[in-house]
Amino acid sequence: MNTLQEILIYLIRTIGSLYMLIILLRFLLQLVRADFYNPVSQGISKATNPVLLPLRRVIPGFYGIDVASLVLALLLQWVAGQLIYLVAGGGLLNPLLILPMGVVGILKMLVQIYFVGMIVYIIASWVAPFSNNPALVLLRQLIEPVMAPIRKVIPPLGPIDLSPIFLFLILNLFNQFLIPAIAQALGAQGILLGF
Repeated sequence: MNTLQEILIYLIRTIGSLYMLIILLRFLLQLVRADFYNPVSQGISKATNPVLLPLRRVIPGFYGIDVASLVLALLLQWVAGQLIYLVAGGGLLNPLLILPMGVVGILKMLVQIYFVGMIVYIIASWVAPFSNNPALVLLRQLIEPVMAPIRKVIPPLGPIDLSPIFLFLILNLFNQFLIPAIAQALGAQGILLGF
């Protein structure tokens, strides 16, 4: 592979990953019913509306779950995977081959969102625990619904909250064991897309 191909693949992966992040953030923020009028939420909506709104006319939501966002994420995985394969010198891929890789890529990205979100959440709780920064408010709205069930099982020990440790443990279990098992079951061991 020559340098130009490597640069193009890098750009496709980077741009695809960033837009995938925005799509999945929109999905998660709607799932946890985060503040729609938050400036960060508004920015995410503006970035995804041109592609997502036409897709919603065809694919409705299901019990409060924005199915169109997930379909858009899968479509983005398919397009990025196909572009990477074409740039690498291959031909057209079977969409059914990329679909399992897309599912695994989405799961990996969701785990990464929560993993990085938890790190920022913990640091912000030390540095600016009562901050009204729109990004931190949105992050709290995203993280708290996931930590609430853990806190019911393991309540805080006075000022010490152990729920982040257990959430990191759960996320690592997903990342190291569950996602690879799903990838193997779907036949998507070699993640072509790199998302």
